[in-house]
Amino acid sequence: MREVQVLSLNLELVARNPVAPVKIRAPRDLPRERAGRTLEPEEMARLLEALDAYPDRRVGLALRLMLACGLRRGEALGLQWEDVDLEAGTLHVRRAWSTDGAKPHLTGPKTGRGRAVPIPHATLLRLREYREWWGEMFGLLPIPWVFPGTGDPSRPLDPNSPNHALRRIAKRLGLPPIRVHDLRHTYGSFLLAQGAPLELVAERMGHANPTITLNVYRHLLKEERRGWVIDPEDLTRPRPRA
Repeated sequence: MREVQVLSLNLELVARNPVAPVKIRAPRDLPRERAGRTLEPEEMARLLEALDAYPDRRVGLALRLMLACGLRRGEALGLQWEDVDLEAGTLHVRRAWSTDGAKPHLTGPKTGRGRAVPIPHATLLRLREYREWWGEMFGLLPIPWVFPGTGDPSRPLDPNSPNHALRRIAKRLGLPPIRVHDLRHTYGSFLLAQGAPLELVAERMGHANPTITLNVYRHLLKEERRGWVIDPEDLTRPRPRA
């Protein structure tokens, strides 16, 4: 028996796996992204028209930014004018105006880092018009927020305002219920449907890594991959001469 033990030591053999009892768990602080409903093009057209006509221009444009730029609600409401480049057509996400059931408060971006997002042309035009209206309303008052609050313009808009407005709009248009998060989900869905690389979509959405994007939009990517079929016979057939 002693000889066997000595032989095992000489060969550096281990009697059992020392890491067998270790269980690997996903980190609890890994950012999660909820799946949402993707709006149909006809729904989007009717919604955009309603947002243009919405009485509160701040709420209407904030909702448009969520749909056109894939912003989270808190990211849109947390925008300051220094974050928006109306010439270059780019906005920078640097903070969020959020609520956890208590009073609203400012936080950093969900993933801990900001990002730059291009503003589509039609939305950029409306944002420029809104900036002129904003100047007429608030003049030279030191208000940095793109969407200032009604009662207290030194703070951003109430986080619940977009939810209430979207609920009323969908009901008036006879559309199925639309959540604020569905606007962001629609943005990501159509980026992927147009063939945007997964890494780019993850960057635009502000996901910590493409794995989160893949988990949320796995169903879309599955359908997209079904279209990528190559028949070897098509590759071996002689090509017709021009």
